[in-house]
Amino acid sequence: MIKRRHFLSGLLSFGATTLLANTTKTPHIPKKSLYPKRLEKGQTIGLIAPGFAVSQEKITQIVLFLEQSGFKVFQTGRIGHHGYFSNTDEQRALDVMEMFSNPSIDAILCARGGYGCTRILDLLDYNIIKNNSKILLGFSDVTALIQGIYSKTGLIGFHGPVGTTIENQYAQSCIESLLINLSNQTVITPVNLEGSQYKSSSEYQRYTIHPGVAKGKLVGGSLTLITALIGTPYEIDFTDCIVCIEDVEEKPYRIDRMLTQLLGSKTFKQAAGIAFGVCAGCDAEKNQGNFTLREVIENRISDLKIPAAYGLSFGHVPDNCTLPIGAQSVFNADNLEITVVEAVVK
Repeated sequence: MIKRRHFLSGLLSFGATTLLANTTKTPHIPKKSLYPKRLEKGQTIGLIAPGFAVSQEKITQIVLFLEQSGFKVFQTGRIGHHGYFSNTDEQRALDVMEMFSNPSIDAILCARGGYGCTRILDLLDYNIIKNNSKILLGFSDVTALIQGIYSKTGLIGFHGPVGTTIENQYAQSCIESLLINLSNQTVITPVNLEGSQYKSSSEYQRYTIHPGVAKGKLVGGSLTLITALIGTPYEIDFTDCIVCIEDVEEKPYRIDRMLTQLLGSKTFKQAAGIAFGVCAGCDAEKNQGNFTLREVIENRISDLKIPAAYGLSFGHVPDNCTLPIGAQSVFNADNLEITVVEAVVK
């Protein structure tokens, strides 16, 4: 552990200094991307819980794993319990800001998702974040935090494992390829399911919705959070982008409703391509009064006639790859492969 220091004297009183979001009506893609410094063994990872609470047992396990992997870990002491949140909105926002402001912190890992990130977006100082670009890693509810920061600063964030899921070997290999190694091209391929318990699961089926190759920046994450950002200052601009989508424990009609909402939004129909991960726990048996997950997705997406496919290895699944949000990439809908065509760390 490093000794705690205070770098946010100007931010400690949120009532006087909260940065309110610029209420832009039309979503936009940042003109210029910011690239965080690459992660190296021996560096310090700041651990935060910007949404739901995390048990101390889980925190201890996360810290132990990171330390055994060759990193130092820093916490501010704000991770606790406040109802279903880890702390108040103000304290969770302050935790995020302290991690970005503290020069001793090299990267930021979210301990878990859940819910709560949308509540703190208006409480962040995006100028400070922009001037202290760092790796931010997480998924699920963290989609809102990554996308919010990207839309306001251009900082490439990383939709990937949280602290409670980071021990997976496939996840670690993706993190190493993107965050530790300096490469101008990284190919992300689905995990091999042969011999696994997931091979026969309908939710893990891999299929092309519309063939072709799409080029553009990666955006997206949790479908629930993507739709939650619509109509806010943090709404995603999908224009010419590759939209990555996953979700968990949502019935087909709810997936239908959210995709329909996206189709009615300002820019979704201008996307370059759509890459679905695994929507775990979202399928239903086919019967006269129901549609399957695949039927819903194909019905809502196929008419766009842009490269689209389902079943990439990301989402609420053990094998969760890391997707650099904001990075220039190529998506092949025929073989479900994403190629990141630029270095995403410096």
